[in-house]
Amino acid sequence: MDARLNHKFSQRANGLKNPLAKALLALMEEKQTNLSVAVDLTNKADILALVDKIGPFVCVIKTHVDVIEDFDQDFIQQLTALSEKHRFYIFEDRKFADIGNTVKLQYSSGVYKIASWAHITNCHTVPGEGIVQGLKEVGLPLGRGLLLLAEMSSKGSLATGSYTQTTLEWAEKHNDFCIGFIAGRRFPNLQHDFITMSPGIGLDVKGDGLGQQYRTPHEVIVNCGSDIIIVGRGIYGAGRDPVVEAQRYKQAGWNAYQERLSGK
Repeated sequence: MDARLNHKFSQRANGLKNPLAKALLALMEEKQTNLSVAVDLTNKADILALVDKIGPFVCVIKTHVDVIEDFDQDFIQQLTALSEKHRFYIFEDRKFADIGNTVKLQYSSGVYKIASWAHITNCHTVPGEGIVQGLKEVGLPLGRGLLLLAEMSSKGSLATGSYTQTTLEWAEKHNDFCIGFIAGRRFPNLQHDFITMSPGIGLDVKGDGLGQQYRTPHEVIVNCGSDIIIVGRGIYGAGRDPVVEAQRYKQAGWNAYQERLSGK
């Protein structure tokens, strides 16, 4: 396991080049949370109400703005205000997957203008290194950060082998903008330190019938060396109290992090 995992988030922040990555790790230590919640609701009011409830317990709120049926700029203004109120970062899970020039436009322009409000976004690396460069030209001057999709939690994912290896190499090359990975585990033996965010986290279920596979915070953080757990329906699914569940996952994630630090 990478020796850097024995260091606190606040200590690891010193080894990162991207200012947003540094600030995120410092915030996690300050709020004592490594929980990100994927808020995949389709109504503006429902999303904002949920985020206001769970904001105190998270370090990152993850959005998919293209599923919001009544999206407008007021939504962005309110979401940004909540991020400042509760101190979390916004991650638009856009998964860009086109050539460099196209993603520059998708990131900066159109209806969503993602770069203007999302602190973090992500991309596939299938199109080639130009996708990273294109997003970087837009996001780096704005102080944003990029996550590369090195692995996915869905069954049968093709993000493996040489795809994953090349993704890691590009992250190293562009570590001023690439802050880390979406992956199920930390990748050892990298020259630079990166933040690993892992989806597919569940305390109560192992799958959803549509290919999603769930693992516990302990598995992902202690055994696999990830940093941030991404939880969705486990927080706000049918019959769940989102405040209770957010606190539960926050504690489980932080306990796992503390166990990792202890070296047990």
